[in-house]
Amino acid sequence: MFTETIKPRFLETDALGHINNNTYGVWFEAARDEIFRIFMPTANIKEWNLIMAHSSFDFLKEVFWGKEVIVKTGISKLGNSSIELSHAVYQNGKLCTIGKCILIHYNFTTKISVKIPDKIRLELESHLFAESWPALLAELELL
Repeated sequence: MFTETIKPRFLETDALGHINNNTYGVWFEAARDEIFRIFMPTANIKEWNLIMAHSSFDFLKEVFWGKEVIVKTGISKLGNSSIELSHAVYQNGKLCTIGKCILIHYNFTTKISVKIPDKIRLELESHLFAESWPALLAELELL
């Protein structure tokens, strides 16, 4: 599992005083940096080999400006050419938002998905959840 600490910015709030729902996509992408580096260790944008096939969020509690948040990210499923990531946002020790995305290992020249190489798969498997995501969330909230 990967952990990212984010300090919410004032510009990420909305008229109701909480973090705007569009902000979570930006936060979750920042939390995926370590996953991106597994696929592209040199972080060379010209070697980019992932596309997003799905992204979703569930808002459980409001998140506010002025208090940092913790974003936890883990791999919930690993396919031949795809990877499903699960995200959880915590503020003040409370689970506030969960999200999911599916990334596809992709060849931009041929425009087709490609098998995840064995070396990358091995590293990804070390971050694969051993238990279900809902059970893990419940456990994390108790910590």
